[in-house]
Amino acid sequence: MSPETSPATLAEQLARAGHLAPAWTDTFARVDRARFLPDRVWIRAEDGADGYRPVDRAADPARWHALAYEDRALVTHVEDGESDGGTRARVPTSSASMPRVVARMLDALAVADGVSVLEIGTGTGYNAALLAERLGDRQVVSVEVDPRIVDAARANLKSTGYAPTVVTGDGRLGSPAHAPYDRTIATCALHTVPYALVEQTAPGGVVVLPWGTGLYNGVLLRLTRAGDSTASGPVIGDSAFMWNRGETPHRDVMATVRARSQPPAATTTSLDPRSVFGDEDATFTAGVLVPDCRYSVGHGPDGEFTLWLADHATGSWTSVDFVPDGRTSYGLRQHGPRAIWDEVEAAYAWWREAGSPVRTRYGLTVTPAGQHLWLDEPGSPARAPRLPGPV
Repeated sequence: MSPETSPATLAEQLARAGHLAPAWTDTFARVDRARFLPDRVWIRAEDGADGYRPVDRAADPARWHALAYEDRALVTHVEDGESDGGTRARVPTSSASMPRVVARMLDALAVADGVSVLEIGTGTGYNAALLAERLGDRQVVSVEVDPRIVDAARANLKSTGYAPTVVTGDGRLGSPAHAPYDRTIATCALHTVPYALVEQTAPGGVVVLPWGTGLYNGVLLRLTRAGDSTASGPVIGDSAFMWNRGETPHRDVMATVRARSQPPAATTTSLDPRSVFGDEDATFTAGVLVPDCRYSVGHGPDGEFTLWLADHATGSWTSVDFVPDGRTSYGLRQHGPRAIWDEVEAAYAWWREAGSPVRTRYGLTVTPAGQHLWLDEPGSPARAPRLPGPV
């Protein structure tokens, strides 16, 4: 290991950039990220092609080691890694998160000596090792749904001298056998916060998790468990993660479109699609108010594009055509029981009337009956979006 590629160097780089709190600097310097990575990792294709390209430790050890200590996410498991002769994949299923994101989430947990932590999503085991290094093995329980990933994580942890409790199971159920926990952290994106995670967190405890919608993945929530069996807290920033496998949105937007052979009649809309999907705060709000949808963009020449939105469950879809010629109306087609673009227009109007709030003005409250998104203050329905049901 060269001085340029070491856990101490990674910790120093993160701290210098302001991504690593002093309380975690020594921990990051002592836990070697490289020892938690598989011999093959996948990175975004750098040749303009779609998908991910592999980097193999045996074939290119210098590149592999450099990646291990870079502040970037690395895909560790893919669904289709044998396509194109094993040289490209399009569907990642597990990853080693970007170190700055790991650092930020751990800092948000506000741990102290003696606290216990439940982690949802063991992944490579690196995050569990950081927690175990800081708090001790006995204080950390980690749950992972994929038995193959569990086996690899346990081996990684054992080889590096850590022994937190690693449980194979559905993370949405937590690990009641070891509850209650002072802190709970999830390393996969959720849209519905499982109440079991709140229930297994002690009153006064903290829950940190990525939260998103089909249109925006995602934001980072920091919830505090109250004594009345609820948890509530604000959005504290962005944090895109792979979805919890039970909530992964249907990926192929165009499959829903192709299911109808004849397109519906064309109309127009006065809402510029860039106003909604070119502003992250507007997109976040649309994702909340227009649930169960995904979007895709097809680019044409000279700045032209078509925005597609689809709800796979109902077969509903919409398309909006943008042409950069100064026009103030845009070609619109809608199909299915949901008029999706009408919902987008209503969501955008609400967002503008509310003062175009930024994402960090929102928060979430989780109760045994469900969850409720709010704006600025919990329990203020007059200031909250009118949702079609519990989010």
